[in-house]
Amino acid sequence: MDMALKAQRDDEVFDVVNDRDEVVGQATRRETHARRLWHRAVHALAFDAAGRVFLQKRSHLKDTSPGCWDSSCSGHLDSGETYDLAVVRELGEEIGLTVTPAHGLTPLFKVEARAETGWEFVWVYRLQSEGPFTLHPAEIERGEWFSPDEVNRGIVERPREFTRAFKFIWSAQASRREAGA
Repeated sequence: MDMALKAQRDDEVFDVVNDRDEVVGQATRRETHARRLWHRAVHALAFDAAGRVFLQKRSHLKDTSPGCWDSSCSGHLDSGETYDLAVVRELGEEIGLTVTPAHGLTPLFKVEARAETGWEFVWVYRLQSEGPFTLHPAEIERGEWFSPDEVNRGIVERPREFTRAFKFIWSAQASRREAGA
């Protein structure tokens, strides 16, 4: 990894939260991850009109799960940022989409902080988009469209190719869809 980029990432400041997702302090990215402090993140799932989901293959420069398939877009909240603003920012930074929380972006559910999410409270969003996407090369190696069946099969047959958080979120959204939520 480019050392300047790594230093910049390690110095990012996140809000540290308690078990009720209330801010109790701040810490750098490096400290937050090293100490497994609860913090906040967003994931967005972009679906096309045919019902396929766009997944990103994380860059090999990433400090966690390099080269693994992940949500269409994911990222941490900056200190003081809301979930809704963070997902709009991350969609723009990672895949070049300009959206607003009120237009085309639906909050699906919130996941409590747990090992599977890297101790992050996560709001998961859904949006409809046909692309094209402009992928951030330091964040994303490439992206592809997959049917839900292809994702399910891939997770079963090649679980190490998907991030831990994505596998948890994908399963949770499928369960909610089946329950009619």
